[in-house]
Amino acid sequence: VQLQASGGGLVQAGGSLRLSCAASGVIFDIIVMGWYRQAPGKERELVATITSGGSPDYSDSVKDRFAIFRDNAKKAVYLQMNGLKPEDTAVYYCKFTLREVILSRPRDYWGKGTLVTVSS
Repeated sequence: VQLQASGGGLVQAGGSLRLSCAASGVIFDIIVMGWYRQAPGKERELVATITSGGSPDYSDSVKDRFAIFRDNAKKAVYLQMNGLKPEDTAVYYCKFTLREVILSRPRDYWGKGTLVTVSS
């Protein structure tokens, strides 16, 4: 299983970006999809997650600005980021918790990350 993330870039404060992450390989089901980020000199932190049933959860720092949604048919998750702030600058990583085959133990897979830079 591989995850491919895309959509990062340079944007001015107040602007928007949409990140995408799609999985390839043998997958039975994807339980949770999520986005994390790591700013320079800081630990990786949770941004948003979405369950297989479509229930989203957000960190307080992005609530009301970011939206996460998934396309199960495409094995993909998206992060719509609006009202970007310089403090949102980070490498964004997607993570899927999934089962490769029926009854297998769920495993976490990470994408390689995509850089988001917000200028003031």
